[in-house]
Amino acid sequence: MRAAAQCGVGAGAELLAPPDSAFRADGADESCVGMRSCTTRLEPVEAQCDRKNGSRTTPKKGHKDSQMWLSVWVSGESILAALAVVWREDERFCSLLIDCPDRKGLVARVAGLLYERGANILHADQHQDHDLGLFFMRVEWALDGPAGGGAVDGVPAAFDLEGFKAAFAPLATELGMRWRLSASARRPRMALFCSQYLHCMADLLHRWRTGELGCEIPVIVSNHCDVERLASFYGIPFEHVPMTAATRVEAEARQLELLARHEVELVVLARYMQILSSEFVGRYPAAIINVHHSFLPAFTGARPYHAAHARGVKLIGATSHYVTEVLDDGPIIEQDVARISHRDQVEDLVARGRDLERMVLSRAVRWHLDRRILCYGNKTVVFD
Repeated sequence: MRAAAQCGVGAGAELLAPPDSAFRADGADESCVGMRSCTTRLEPVEAQCDRKNGSRTTPKKGHKDSQMWLSVWVSGESILAALAVVWREDERFCSLLIDCPDRKGLVARVAGLLYERGANILHADQHQDHDLGLFFMRVEWALDGPAGGGAVDGVPAAFDLEGFKAAFAPLATELGMRWRLSASARRPRMALFCSQYLHCMADLLHRWRTGELGCEIPVIVSNHCDVERLASFYGIPFEHVPMTAATRVEAEARQLELLARHEVELVVLARYMQILSSEFVGRYPAAIINVHHSFLPAFTGARPYHAAHARGVKLIGATSHYVTEVLDDGPIIEQDVARISHRDQVEDLVARGRDLERMVLSRAVRWHLDRRILCYGNKTVVFD
C-alpha cells in the first residue's frame, strides 16, 4: 500500500489511527491513506517526544496481534508517528503446566486425553528430577481451527476448554498432579515498581509497547518521581508512594491497596530499592520478580561494582528471581554473565551490568507471562 511504502513499513501491514489518543499535526496534507502525511510532524499532545536523538524501529512480524508504535526519522526529526501496525489476529492457544510424583505413563495419559478431546499439540516439554522423584510437564495446543478441535460437518471446530477441564480434573486427582491451565486470550495484569534507576523500567515498557510482553500494565509504582514522565509517555497511570522507615507500614498498605484495586497478578521490581515485608511477599507467592547484580554475597553494599573492580574480577553478572521472605534468596529464573578485563573501568562495569540486568529481567518476565515456569523447593523449571 502507498502509505506503507512512504512510511518504510513492510508490505502487508495495516495502518490504523491509534485509539484513545489525541494528536496535533502541523503542515499536514492528505497523502497517507486518509490520514495526515507521513512527512508531517505528528506529536502526542500529552507526551511529546525528544527530537534530539532520532531512531528508526523496524516492526517484527513475529509478534501477532500486537500494535507497534513506530519512532521514524522524518525531516531530521524523531517523532512518534500516529500510526499503529497490526499484523494479524493472534492465534489462540492454551497451555497446561503440571508437576507431580514421577511414574510411568504420565505423558501418555495427558496426551491421550488431549487427543480424545480433539486437540492437536503444538509444543510439549517435560523434565524429571530423579533425586526427588518429581515429574514436570508443559503442553501447549491450539484453541481454534483444525488444530484446535477437529471439524464438525467439514467446518473447523473450536476446542472445548471447559469440557477438557472437567475431564482432566479426575485424572489430575488420581495422579497427584498440581496443574495450571491458561488460555492466551487472557492477558495477565502486571504492575511495575522502581526507584531511581530507570534502565530496566524503560526496557520493559518498550518491549511491552512493541508486543513482546503479552500482558496489561495498569499501574507503575515508585517511591520517587523520576519515572513519572516515562509512565506518562507510555500512557500508564503512575502512583508515587514515598517510603521511609517511619511510614513503611502505611506505604505498603497503600501499595497493596493499589495492586488489589488494579487486580494485579504479577509484580515486577524493576530496580526497586526497598525491601518488601513478609506480609507483602505472602500476598504474591511466586508472583514477584526481582533483578540484581550477581556479586551477592561477595560484594554487598551500595557500591558493588567499585568493590568488584578493586578486587579485579573477570566476570560480572545479573540474576532475576522470584521474591521470598529471605532477601535475594528466592528461586532463580534467569542469570547471565559478561567477561571483563583489566582495561575495563568502574563505569564500564556499571554499563555492562545494566545491560545484563535488562536482559535477564525481560527474559524472566516474558517466561512468566508465557506460563513457562514451574517452582518447586527453591528452584525453577523453565520450559523453553
